[in-house]
Amino acid sequence: MADKTYTACVLIIGNEILSGRTQDVNLAYIAQGLAGVGVVLKEARVIPDVCDTIAATVNELRAKYDYVFTTGGIGPTHDDITPDCVAKAFGVKNVLHPEAHRILQSVIKPEDLNEARLRMAHTPEGATLIPNPVSRVPGFKMENVYVMAGIPAVMKAMFDSVKPTLRGGKPVLSRSVSCDLPEGAIAKGLGEVQAAYPALDIGSYPAFRRGGGYFVSLVLRGRDAGLLERAAQDVAAMVKGLGGNPTLE
Repeated sequence: MADKTYTACVLIIGNEILSGRTQDVNLAYIAQGLAGVGVVLKEARVIPDVCDTIAATVNELRAKYDYVFTTGGIGPTHDDITPDCVAKAFGVKNVLHPEAHRILQSVIKPEDLNEARLRMAHTPEGATLIPNPVSRVPGFKMENVYVMAGIPAVMKAMFDSVKPTLRGGKPVLSRSVSCDLPEGAIAKGLGEVQAAYPALDIGSYPAFRRGGGYFVSLVLRGRDAGLLERAAQDVAAMVKGLGGNPTLE
């Protein structure tokens, strides 16, 4: 029986991302972490701070993938509406979580624990907490939906705390072959290698060298180390046969 492929989606929530004012750096960290535990990231979306949109998208994605990771919208301000929207998606109330409340009381003085800050202790009814060793204010999990902060340092800490609990397949491995041939010269041969190794994902990524000149990185990804190595050698041989100087990494 073939190993199950575990899949995931990242849902990036926030008008500040869509406006271009804030650049997302969380996606790459989550993608790399998931690959390491054998979970395939199949999709990423960026959506606005609109409750109906968030709730509908959460419901769509949690039915489609094994895991959904959201980032953003769990702070104290009026536009931090992700907990309310996830509660709406699951058809439950957004309530004060006793343990989250206790955590806030341990890090915020009683006179400073106002209504806005108490918002951060609310989760959908039935949620379990995601630890946050950085600022202590937790994220939460509802079934296969993991709701995390948008602040990169906090998101990383939250994701690292849940990563060991994720069920995945074999880790996704990668090899790369770099060369100075143009993509047009290698396209036919690369397509033939891909056809010969359908279990692998082979991509071509051109770039421009400092000082001038293009180069291309041919990246191979898969779960079978032996198959990956054979394919990388075939790609290198193809490049060499076309007059290039391949570098395997």
